[in-house]
Amino acid sequence: MAQSYFQVIAHYHAQPEHLAAVLELLARLRAASREEPANLSYDYFQNVDDPAHVVILERYIDAEGFAAHREYEHFRTLGIDGIIPRLDRRQVDAYPVVAD
Repeated sequence: MAQSYFQVIAHYHAQPEHLAAVLELLARLRAASREEPANLSYDYFQNVDDPAHVVILERYIDAEGFAAHREYEHFRTLGIDGIIPRLDRRQVDAYPVVAD
């Protein structure tokens, strides 16, 4: 049976000198985020042609679950305080997915 969910697609462009730190922090953030009750999946991928470009795919049961994700301590310390200052730029898009 198909299920509705909330899809988040983020593009992070790491400062080249901070790429290793960003990837290490993302690994920790992925592990912690997967433990959240509303998280369905959390994965990230490096672009083959531009390794500093990382795409993050997250799924939550609903928009409220994603909003809750942004309030967890691990998001604040690893994401806001750790990763974001090491980026040149980022784009985060969110989509409600309604299953048939």
